Amino acid sequence: MKLLLELFLVFAKCSAVTFGGGYAVLPILQREIVEDRHWATEDDLMDYYAISQVTPGMIAVNVATFIGLRLKGFWGGVFATLGTIFPSMVIISIIALFLTQFENNPIVVHAFAGIRACVCILILDAVIKLGKKSVKDKGMFFIFLAILALALFAPFSPVISVLIAAAVGYFMKPYADKSIKGGSEK
Repeated sequence: MKLLLELFLVFAKCSAVTFGGGYAVLPILQREIVEDRHWATEDDLMDYYAISQVTPGMIAVNVATFIGLRLKGFWGGVFATLGTIFPSMVIISIIALFLTQFENNPIVVHAFAGIRACVCILILDAVIKLGKKSVKDKGMFFIFLAILALALFAPFSPVISVLIAAAVGYFMKPYADKSIKGGSEK
């Protein structure tokens, strides 16, 4: 029961201090889950991010569910998920009560503009950290550049991008294995 409560509280804390959507929570999750609590490795967390991106729902909720399931089964998933959504539900309910009264207030408008700028940096930080850990060889760099080009110049569903990257990674695996083996024999 202690771990279930801890799952709820950790994910509630992460969710309560995250502004700007799912990607902004990634650096916070990395610190809380990998560095502070050792509930997952960085590679595990990157796998959770990847799976969470292509499954329905918000990335933070999906990651929380996967980690909760891994640590405490069904109820761990439930408590972690509830911890993730609870602060948002409370905050959104409070904002909804008062937003119409303040939505045109210059202070509120400028505050939200500042928050948007900050969120962009938080997302960029997460992308850079994930990129450094994911792009480990020339093959992964090729996949990275190809998907980046597709995203920038021929935008379509992220699911299709992930499927293309997975297929290319799968078919490149035999070549990567040979280069790894060849490199270790020298």
